[in-house]
Amino acid sequence: RVCPPHTPTLHPHTPPPPPASVNQAAAGAGRGGQSRAGRRFRCARPLGVARGSRAQSGIRRAARPDEGRDGAGARGAAAGSPGERGGGAELPAGARPAAAGAAGGAEIKESASQTRDVLKQHFSDLKGTLGKLLDERLVTLLQEVDTIEQETIKPLDDCQKLIEHGVNTADDLVREGETAILGGIEEQNDKLWNFTKKASHIQLDSLPEVPLLVDVPCLSAQLDDSILNIVKDHIFKHGAVASRPPVQIEELVEKPGGIVVRWCKVDDDFTAQDYRLQFRKCPANPFEDVYVGSETEFIVLHIDPNVDYQFRVCARGDGRQEWSPWSVPQTGHSTLVPHEWTTGFEGYSLSSRRNIALRNDAESAGVLYSSAPTYFCGQTLTFRVETVGQPDRRDSIGVCAEKQNGYESLQRDQAVCISTNGAVFVNGKEMTNQLPAVTSGSTVTFDIEAVTLGPCNNNEGGNVKLRVTISSSNREVVFDWLLEQSCGSLYFGCSFFYPGWKVLVF
Repeated sequence: RVCPPHTPTLHPHTPPPPPASVNQAAAGAGRGGQSRAGRRFRCARPLGVARGSRAQSGIRRAARPDEGRDGAGARGAAAGSPGERGGGAELPAGARPAAAGAAGGAEIKESASQTRDVLKQHFSDLKGTLGKLLDERLVTLLQEVDTIEQETIKPLDDCQKLIEHGVNTADDLVREGETAILGGIEEQNDKLWNFTKKASHIQLDSLPEVPLLVDVPCLSAQLDDSILNIVKDHIFKHGAVASRPPVQIEELVEKPGGIVVRWCKVDDDFTAQDYRLQFRKCPANPFEDVYVGSETEFIVLHIDPNVDYQFRVCARGDGRQEWSPWSVPQTGHSTLVPHEWTTGFEGYSLSSRRNIALRNDAESAGVLYSSAPTYFCGQTLTFRVETVGQPDRRDSIGVCAEKQNGYESLQRDQAVCISTNGAVFVNGKEMTNQLPAVTSGSTVTFDIEAVTLGPCNNNEGGNVKLRVTISSSNREVVFDWLLEQSCGSLYFGCSFFYPGWKVLVF
């Protein structure tokens, strides 16, 4: 089935530094829990990509048991492209290149306009920042001049004041002596006695030490004109216009309540150290960081069904601090209903989205089931253990054909599960093969495919055979699961006998 071409929009914004923590989804969970046949949005590659150019996007989704071999059931039609929903109509062969050319021209014009705006705003901000920095440096230097002037001129001012005081005192004493000489004999004797007494206490030949002229500070401004050349070189090298980012989003795969995003390098000369993925609800919301790391795929959780989201990615070169330009944003959505645990179960506390279950301190035991049979064959069901409590051999995480209340574990008929000690149970019987014990951060995935529909020609009992693959800690077990009757979808569930266990399902 061919869908109309998907036309992404280029946003060449230079990304700001990432936040300290990104915790909206799980790194590496995309690879461990990727759908073997989920709905995929193949993203068009730009021209010049080494692995070839795709002119349009293909969308693939696994057929559910009730859709038949070609997957053309009612849900398949609803989940397809607009052309498929309208009755399977396709664009005429001649119209496809024209549509692709028009979309490419619009993308070039829009991205060029946005790039001009980004450059103008950046250099305007840069000029304002540089002006502030120069003003601040000027104020600092002027304050330094004032400080040196005040500290060095004070001793000279004190010396001058002391000399002027001594000269004034001597001048007053001379006048007093002249007055004493001009008076009568008796009066003259008294005045001369007072004059002699004052003169003996004044040291007219004592002056403060005056610094030499060569020792007096002489202020000057030391300005290095070479800074202009340095700044000029940096300015001429600052910024660049990239026509193609070194990394592009390659594929979007829908999952219940999430979308797996995969990306790849499109520049063979670029060595990536880290990648940075952002997403947003279309069209008005700002982009948010969702992952920073070295993986090339990531599952973004908390995705609302049938709502468009945009994704973009950039990379940081080996040994570099700055991020590359953003990739062409790609739009995708999930048509799959999110997996949710059943509410109101006394022994478990649920998150607001009901995809995380925490075994609380309540004494009631039993199996916590999904709210509905939302797991379909051909998908990948993933459980991630966030925290652990005390393990018990009766603990279980798995899937079942139907809810059966009254059981304390999924280790029963019509169910497959793994215990926290790694033991695998099929219809209540423990298998010889075992997986590693479940620990904090462990991811357990279930992949189930229909092998036989209708009566089986064997004596094993059961009318439907399903091929089950359970993976955990880079190990997996594969076995056939026999059911009494065909079922289009399955329930999932968990049971823990001690508190502290927290499980996320997606």
